[in-house]
Amino acid sequence: MEYRRRAFLGAGATGLTAAIAGCLNSGSDGNEGSIAGAELALATTTSTYDTGLLDEINAEFQDRFGVQVAANAQGTGQAIESARNGNADVILVHARSQEDEFMRDGYGVNRRDLMFNDFVVVGPSDDPAGVGDTEQATAAFEAIASAQATFASRGDDSGTHTKEKVIWSEAGIEPSGEWYQETGSGMGNTLTVADESSAYTLADRGTFLSMQDNIDLEILLQGPIEGGPELLSNPYGIMAVNPEIHDNVNYQLAMAYIGFFTSPEGQELIANYTANDQQLFFPEALSEDPDFQQYVPEGWQPDSGGE
Repeated sequence: MEYRRRAFLGAGATGLTAAIAGCLNSGSDGNEGSIAGAELALATTTSTYDTGLLDEINAEFQDRFGVQVAANAQGTGQAIESARNGNADVILVHARSQEDEFMRDGYGVNRRDLMFNDFVVVGPSDDPAGVGDTEQATAAFEAIASAQATFASRGDDSGTHTKEKVIWSEAGIEPSGEWYQETGSGMGNTLTVADESSAYTLADRGTFLSMQDNIDLEILLQGPIEGGPELLSNPYGIMAVNPEIHDNVNYQLAMAYIGFFTSPEGQELIANYTANDQQLFFPEALSEDPDFQQYVPEGWQPDSGGE
């Protein structure tokens, strides 16, 4: 479902900028009230929603600024498409290749590395394909395809689906047939489908841990957080929608949200968020050695000025 855009700001944009600046400097207990009632349209992935992290972050942000966050949880591809159509102010996603394209096309500005977790390959405890005997993601997928063991794919152009397609490609396999099932839905539902059909699937660690008590699947191949292959890394980025492309976006409030999420307070909320006594996401916005590349698409070089 697309957002219904708000027709507010207009001539008041300058005042809102000042109001947000005041809120940012007023302390966590000082809501100035001058932006109360504003609404931020956030397009994000299902993993941030399914794990409950968004509820935690948004409650703090809304309390501090006196605003509402309208979060639309979709696959990364759908979230980016919403933003391309001007139906979001800010996006929080996890597919850097798609983020880079969004930025190269001029739709996104002020991207920040936000946090990371990793992907894991999960499946039934009896592990008929022998995934638990593999050490690489490509080998795990090769084993599943060779055994024609049921695999539940999100099939929704999400960040997880994007990563899955990369692994199949690197394994030299184009999956098809009855054993390969596309759910066309989010991570939580895909894990439920995989559980009900004793299937394998690729999941982000956070969503799996948040659902672990309700399903009988097990992690059979770990990601890099637990010493697994780097191919299963899962970084998240956040960026504002370019107001020069869509003049109806709430750019000031989007930047306040990015500022809060990447602040020491926001990063601490990420670090402290757990399920089953395990940390789901790892903050990445603050560093003694900032990575300039996070702000620009991969391979970007400054204009030489015609020389």
